[in-house]
This record gives sequence, structure tokens and C-alpha cells, in this order.
Amino acid sequence: MEMNQYLEVFIEESKEHLQACNEQLLELEKKPEDIKIVNEIFRSAHTLKGMSATMGYEDLANLTHQMENVLDAIRNQKIKVNAEILDVVFLAVDDLEAMVHSIAEGGDGKRDVSEAVTKLKLIEMGQNPAQAEAKAETAVAMAEPSAAVKSTYDEFEWTVIQQSREQGFEIYEISVALREDCLLKAARVYMIFEVLEKMGEVIKATPSVDQLEEEQFDQEFSITIVTQESREDVQQKLLKVSEVEKADVVPLSLDDLGQQEPEKEEEVRTPSSPAGSIVAETLSNEGKKASAAKQVSNKTIRVNIERLDILMNLFEELVIDRGRLEQISREVNNQELHETVEHMSRISGDLQNIILNMRMVPIETVFNRFPRMVRQLARDLNKKINLEIVGAETELDRTVIDEIGDPLVHLIRNALDHGVETPEIRKANGKSEEGSVILKAYHSGNHVFIEIEDDGAGINKEKVISKALKNGIITEQAAAALSDKQAYELIFASGFSTAEKISDVSGRGVGLDVVKNTIESLGGSVSIDSKVGQGSIFSIQLPLTLSIISVMLVEIEEEKFAIPLSSIIETAIIKKGDILSAHNQKVIDFRGKVVPLLSLKEIFNVPSEHQEGEFLSVVIVRKGEKMAGLIVDSFIGQQEVVLKSLGNYLTNVFAISGATILGNGQVALIVDCNALIK
Repeated sequence: MEMNQYLEVFIEESKEHLQACNEQLLELEKKPEDIKIVNEIFRSAHTLKGMSATMGYEDLANLTHQMENVLDAIRNQKIKVNAEILDVVFLAVDDLEAMVHSIAEGGDGKRDVSEAVTKLKLIEMGQNPAQAEAKAETAVAMAEPSAAVKSTYDEFEWTVIQQSREQGFEIYEISVALREDCLLKAARVYMIFEVLEKMGEVIKATPSVDQLEEEQFDQEFSITIVTQESREDVQQKLLKVSEVEKADVVPLSLDDLGQQEPEKEEEVRTPSSPAGSIVAETLSNEGKKASAAKQVSNKTIRVNIERLDILMNLFEELVIDRGRLEQISREVNNQELHETVEHMSRISGDLQNIILNMRMVPIETVFNRFPRMVRQLARDLNKKINLEIVGAETELDRTVIDEIGDPLVHLIRNALDHGVETPEIRKANGKSEEGSVILKAYHSGNHVFIEIEDDGAGINKEKVISKALKNGIITEQAAAALSDKQAYELIFASGFSTAEKISDVSGRGVGLDVVKNTIESLGGSVSIDSKVGQGSIFSIQLPLTLSIISVMLVEIEEEKFAIPLSSIIETAIIKKGDILSAHNQKVIDFRGKVVPLLSLKEIFNVPSEHQEGEFLSVVIVRKGEKMAGLIVDSFIGQQEVVLKSLGNYLTNVFAISGATILGNGQVALIVDCNALIK
């Protein structure tokens, strides 16, 4: 069967099942007696096992099968759930995720999973996981060949056997022994299978077919076959194969099956034999059941992100042409043209919303990785921490989603490692032993806000200022004028961290300058609020999308510039006489606050051809708590524009984040307000 066409679906669905396993395992740790949760995990593992076996990924199928056995023992109350057992199951899930990732990257999905398999087997046998880890290598080394062991069957194989028996077929378990001096064991195995497949359908081999082909057995192995041939005929044909010393053929009864536990699910071959049709029919029935279960909810399709990128690029060109048509319509002043362009603008506006929404992805795709991370880090740090996630359904553009993951990982690790105290310290301070970290996302206007809040030790303002002074980040005079929030934001400064113990400043500051730079490169901002002894809140503000943005167009001489509306507080007209000077910096009094003035004409070296008048046009912009006034020649108005990169040759242009093409074909540079405000 050609499986390539199903590969993408397999990868996506495997990721979904593994994510479900992760989430449900974390729930199981909180509610170890809840069998419903175990059943949910079992279903995900069972589905993944079947998909992997069908696609031919044996390592995936085998490991999932062993994990399934442990889960089955848990739900049958043969094993009691504890953190150590879950550690081993999580180890198996990590291996499964690595294999799926390998397949997604074009690999073969093979991986050495012997450690996880051995530990799972020992747990299934009732061993303590701590002992399991110590005995893992010994168990592998001491494992006896399973060739002569009677085969056991999983649920699917049982179904095939039962249906075969109902339709009058015989089921034989065959124990084959090769001569001790046999040199080409794999060749003999091939010849044996060739003989058997002419008689019926091989549904089980112990060891597996792959192991037999790689000669990973001594002299004996067992095979189960569905056939209409007699026992004697099967035996005689096998004994005719060169170097076969023994071929014991034993009829298999359904009574034998009833006494066995489900075991490894092997590759099912489906040649055009009567028995093969039974296997095919069983597969078909299983598929129909799965299809019926999904029929109600299957109202979505998967679209490759590259196709959406192409669609977005085409629409961006349409936005540029739309602006051009609107300008031509105003210049020509033709009523019919004006109405047509107006209608096209409305339609393209609706189309724009649909395309942007198609690219929107729930932020849970990023948040999903954190519960596992928090659990493991809390165990490593010997802390008790409860992670609460709020607003995981909040949507962001895919481009933003791809970039925000690493900064969030860093901030959460800081909250766990240095924000939340150890249980002993929390208890001594009158807090509960379990710390709390809240990860929250919500929409507000054209932005998404993400907050990481902890109830830990908070940030000590004096220690932060002391460290900043010591590292030469600020002066004594500047330090005296800092507000609490401004002091906290010093930990984002490059060079704030040193080789000293980070706990000197409540553990904050390791690499947070990189976090801030990443967020600002996405057109966002990050701020901090904290109270000593009560905790801290890191708040991130991000744009919904990075491709089409709303701007205020301004003019400087003959040049057009675009200032993102997300950075603008308001526009103002000021008198030259209202401009003051402080520390060689022009400032104005804006609503009771001293705001520095910056001339874009001087910053961008625009040749001056006109004398400034008595009044100046100013755009008040902000970056967190800081503000600045940008002096321009005139305001043009608001407009939606397509953000375009400046290309590889203009990567370090100061205070310019990109460019856009206006309706008249002119290029307008987009001002990076974050770079201007210090």
C-alpha cells in the first residue's frame, strides 16, 4: 500500500494523541484513582499503536504497545499510580515524541527505546520503578530468547483468529527449529515464510519478522498461521525446507486464547488468499468504526502553512492595489468608479479578515508544552508548584506563535527557578507549601496580552538598583528618579546579569535582555509589576498579526513615513515656545509628564527645504511606561499597510522596522518607535 499520501495526516494525528497523553498523564498525577483518565490515555495510546503499525513504524508501535500494557494494568487495578511510575511513562512519551519528530523531519522513526521498554516491562511485572531503573540493563542482558515461548495475541489478532475460525479456517501455532550448523538463518526464514504464505496467512511471528530477518534469534521461533490446509500437509511442506530440523504444528483453540493476555501487535500481511481477505475485512471493519466515530466532528481540513503564506502574499499585493485604486478614484472623481472601488474595498476588507483568521492559531499550541516542563522542573528543584493556564483558546497569527515560545519558556523557568520559594521557606513565611504560577492570555483591541504571574518572593527594588549601579547600567542620579516599574525593568538590560549568584536579585535577570529583544522584534512590549514577598507579574503585549498593520502616515519634507498605531498615544500641535530644555534634551510638558522631543527629520537625515513655522506637529508614542514626542512636518492620516522586509542588504537600518508601498506607488518607511525610546 502507498503510505506517503497518509504520512502528513499520521504525523499530525500522532502529535495530537501524544499531546493528549501528556495532558491526561498530568491530570492522572493529580487524580491517581480516576480510571476515566486512565481510559482516555489508553485510548490515545491504542490508536497511536494501530496507526504506527499500519504505517510500518515498528519501534513506535512496540513502545506504545508496552506503554499500553502498563496502562491496562493500572486500569485493572493491578498497579497503583505514583509519581515514579508516571516518570517512566513520561519517558516513553518523550521517546514517542522524538520518533514522531524524526518522521516529520523525513527520518525513519527508528530509535533505541530499550530503556523505556525494559522499565515499562518491569513495572508491568510489579517491580518498583526505582528498582526498574537499576535493573534495566541487567534485564536486557539476562533476557532469554522468546522463540520457544508460546505466542500471545493482542485484541486485533484475536479478532482475526476468531473470525477465521467462524468461517471454517484452521489456526496453527508452529514451532520451527533450524539446525545448529545453519549458516544463513535469514535465508531459511524467508523460505519458510514463502511456503507458509502460499498456504494461508501468517498473523503472528515470535520473535518479530524484523528480528527474524536480522537473525536476532537462536535456532527456534514460532509462527501462527490461518489456513485451510491440514496439519500434516503444513508440517510436511515445512520439513522439506533445507536445514529445518523440526516443525511442530499445533492446532490453536479459542479456549487457549481465553487464558492469554494481549501481547505485541505485529505487522499484518494481506495477500490475495482466503485468509488474507479475513484480515482485510477486519481492517476494513476497524476503519469503518473509526470513521463513524469521527464523522460527527470531521468538519475541518488541514492546510499546509506554506499555502496560507502564498495566499497572504497574494492578498498583500491586492491591498497595495486597493490603495492605488482608492487614490485614483479620488483624483478622477467619477461617481461610478468611486462606488465600484468602495464596494471592492469592503469586499477585500472582509476577505482580509477571513485570511487573517485562517492564519490564527490558538495559543494553546505553545502553552501545551508548559505543564510537562513545570512538573519536571518542580521535581528537579524539590518545589511544589501548581501551574494554572487561563485563556489557552486565545488566537494569534502563526508567525507570532512560532516566535513567542522560547521567550515564554525563559520567563516561566525564571518564575519557577527563582520566583517561587522552596516549601520550607514558603511555610516559614506563612504561605502554603505549594507555589502558584498563572499563565494567562487574552485579547484587548488589536493586541494579545500574555501574563506570567507567580506568588513567589517578588523582586527587591533596592537590590536590583544596587546591581545595576554595580554593573554600570545606570548612574546614581538616574537611579534616584526611578519608579518601581522602571527599576524592575532594569533586569531586562543587557549586561545586568553577572557570574554572581542570581539569588542576590531574587533570581531575575538571566538572559532576559534576549527575551525583551525577541518580543520587541515582534512589535510587542514587556513590562513587570512586583511586590516583595507576594510575587511578580510579567506582562507581554503582542500584535495580532505581523503582516498587515494599521499606521499613521506622516510627511517629512517630501518623504512619507508610517508610525504603527499600536505605539501612538495621540497626536498634538504644539507651540515652539512651549518647548523646554533639560539635560541638553528638548522636552515638553504633556499632561503633567515631561516627554522628550525627537525630530525625525534629524534622526533620518532628511534634507531640509522649508523653514519650521511657529507650530509643530508631534506624534506622542510610547514604549511601556516611557514616552516620546516625534516631530513631523504634517499628518496624512490612518491607513492599513502591508509590512515588507527591507531585505538582506538593509538589516541594520536604525529605527526602521520595514517598508510599505502606498497607493501612488511611493515607498513609505515604517518607524520602529521602540528603537527611538530609551
